[in-house]
Amino acid sequence: MADFKTLDDMDLGGKVVVTRIDINVPVEDGKVTDTTRIDKVAPTILKILEKGGKPVLLAHFGRPKGQPNPDMSLRVTVPSLEAALGKAVTFVERPDRATIDAAPSDAVILVENTRFTAMEEANDPQMAGFLASLGDVYCNDAFSAAHRAHASTEGVAKLLPACAGLLMEAELKALDAALGNPNKPVLAVVGGAKVSSKIDLLKNLVSKVDALAIGGGMANTFLAARGYSVGKSLCEHDLTDTAKQIEANAKAAGCDILLPMDVVVAKDFAANAPHRTCGLDEVADDEMILDAGPQTVAILASALDVANTLVWNGPLGAFELTPFDKATVQAAQAAGTRCKSGALIAVAGGGDTVAALNHANVSQDFTHISTAGGAFLEWMEGKPLPGVEALKGQ
Repeated sequence: MADFKTLDDMDLGGKVVVTRIDINVPVEDGKVTDTTRIDKVAPTILKILEKGGKPVLLAHFGRPKGQPNPDMSLRVTVPSLEAALGKAVTFVERPDRATIDAAPSDAVILVENTRFTAMEEANDPQMAGFLASLGDVYCNDAFSAAHRAHASTEGVAKLLPACAGLLMEAELKALDAALGNPNKPVLAVVGGAKVSSKIDLLKNLVSKVDALAIGGGMANTFLAARGYSVGKSLCEHDLTDTAKQIEANAKAAGCDILLPMDVVVAKDFAANAPHRTCGLDEVADDEMILDAGPQTVAILASALDVANTLVWNGPLGAFELTPFDKATVQAAQAAGTRCKSGALIAVAGGGDTVAALNHANVSQDFTHISTAGGAFLEWMEGKPLPGVEALKGQ
């Protein structure tokens, strides 16, 4: 388990707590359309207040390319933050310590978009020093930005007593339970369109898990590497040697690779396109594989029955098109049922994954669903995350 301090370890009475959060939320017509990220950080802000601290919130919003851009001002998030916290939030464009100290002891202060200067993404020591000058303690609750070595995520953490917020703490504990120090056997399910975007992930997982189920478009590359014809399916034929190498690494590490045994094929990539289920050696040249078949789902369900820990990233088929969502939905429901019974620890993450689990209506059944995209992937790849590393050994 990572060696980092939490809010419980910190004396916050009368102190200003510089708090990095992720409220990079979708906005339409000047209104926040999904408050999930805001709702998730509210408990950390409320806990800081409860412990006598004054939270000064830092966050990024969009990609303003190091320049102030009124369309990417964090001001738009204030009403949603106030609703989540049940109290007023003071928005400050240019913060300074005197203004912060003059605010009431229970004030919540939101600072304008950290990316309105190029110094943020450059992790400029001058900006890190400025952010540190605003407070007495640093709290990072933005796991989803932890893979970035920016002034507000990494630089400032080295200049103040630092700790993890509640969301960061929950993420790190869940991830440790999934891959750091898991209850074996561990099953990983990795899907999505392309092998190329997940090579590092697959290479890391085969050395860590007992079984690896590969689905989605990326499974086609592995099937092609095994000599099967995949018709006009999405397939990275130039990566078949990479797929063979990953399989060889898995064999050497004692990790079982589970690939589709049967597939659902169609001639058109469209919802409700005429389709059929067939064996791997029956895919016609004008057909594309859009989902795994029932036999494959049954094998995956059996693997879930013996697993104690599940790590999931990516859908098993074109889940956004009915009926090519079946394998993803059925496998997710099987995992959710095992979780509810207490027999399985299941951790999932990645944008498509969260959408797929919501679609299967099992998000609430999983042990932990990561709010992070890139940070979750880099953690699964075994890479150190700068925002987490900066909290260690404090």
